[in-house]
Amino acid sequence: MSLLMILLTIFLPPVAVALKEGIGVQFLINLVLTLIGWLPGVIHAFWVATRGSASTV
Repeated sequence: MSLLMILLTIFLPPVAVALKEGIGVQFLINLVLTLIGWLPGVIHAFWVATRGSASTV
């Protein structure tokens, strides 16, 4: 994971997820989690950024 991706994951979790997965289900989940609370959005963004290849849902 690059330094830019780590910083985006911490400060703008939905943007990091959108760059990794595109605008889709994972982005919407992360957006809702970030709106509920910043920490759940960050945790989800790190999970999405560190798992293997992009999944299709």
